[in-house]
Amino acid sequence: MLMTMAPSPPAAQQALLEHGLAALGVRDYPRAAALLNEIAAALPSAAMPWLALANAEQGCGRFDAAEAALDRQLSLHMRDVGALLFKAQLRERDGDERAASSFYRAALNQIAFDGHLLPSLRPLHDHAHAYLAATDARFTEYLLAQIGGDPSPAIRESIGLLTGQREIDLQRPSVFYYPGLAQRRFFDSSEFRWLEPMLAMLPAMQAELAAMRAGEDRFTPYVVATPDRPAPANPLLNDPAWGTLHFWKSGEVVADNAAACPATLAALGHAPMPQIPGRSPNAHWSRLKPGTHIAPHHGMLNTRLICHIPILTAPACTLRVGSETREWRDGVPLIFDDSIEHEARNAGPAERVVLLFEIWRPEIDAADRAALSKIFASINAYD
Repeated sequence: MLMTMAPSPPAAQQALLEHGLAALGVRDYPRAAALLNEIAAALPSAAMPWLALANAEQGCGRFDAAEAALDRQLSLHMRDVGALLFKAQLRERDGDERAASSFYRAALNQIAFDGHLLPSLRPLHDHAHAYLAATDARFTEYLLAQIGGDPSPAIRESIGLLTGQREIDLQRPSVFYYPGLAQRRFFDSSEFRWLEPMLAMLPAMQAELAAMRAGEDRFTPYVVATPDRPAPANPLLNDPAWGTLHFWKSGEVVADNAAACPATLAALGHAPMPQIPGRSPNAHWSRLKPGTHIAPHHGMLNTRLICHIPILTAPACTLRVGSETREWRDGVPLIFDDSIEHEARNAGPAERVVLLFEIWRPEIDAADRAALSKIFASINAYD
């Protein structure tokens, strides 16, 4: 696409412009403003550095004049990131929260679209994120107060989407998609009655982990290469920082670990894990050492949910699923759809261990579970 270049100013105008910019560079705002206003009267609007004039006027404390200069720039280049951020800052200064938010958001959207940011704008960019987070939170609390009572999870979700605190997070399994399932990040543990007897066995499972940790370390890296397949493009490949100790693996009991941890194996017997020859159940302790980050990724299937029962909790350990982040807390299972983008992070000083296993999505009926089991088993058997 051809771009029309503005004509260069005559030599005298160019000199005046350079003097004005030099004055701005040494923060002589009154002289800079005087010179730049003089040149603005002579130059075509498209050739005028309106952002420089806005900076000079702001330095003189003339905020209305600064905003007028910004408006001239935005009339020429409506997506100029610097002008949008500067305009938002002035609207924020005047207490116009809604206008400031709209200009900050437009600037951040443009930065995301362009994929780059000038280093000089980084402080304003970071401030914009913080400002929007604070204003979105205030707006959310305002709307909830107007509703009153105890809004349903769906209403809270809707308000979160409205205020930008949530996103519409969709299932994007890497291998197999089953249509028609609700797009839910986390599921409430009260929806699964079989969790009650499992949680009753939590002290026994914790004791088994403590005994295991006191002896030989049986954990192996979670991400490993398969000899006849390309190595996974995962930074935690063969890294014990994300470790696993299997009780069920590809539908088979791991005898040594099961014998060492009978309470854990018995607890898993309460869970409705898929039974697919050569494929599932799968259940293991998942260990995350301090400083470990499991990068954002999607699971292979949306026909299952992943369950975490915290065995050993630690501070500053988080699980993000879509736009919602939770921490592992004692006695509180986390059940989530791993076909939605998710990541985990241990930013604390101690390791975290959960009992991880998969269950069927409860909405899938028995007939389709049987059909899906045949499909997955057939995929494994296909030569």
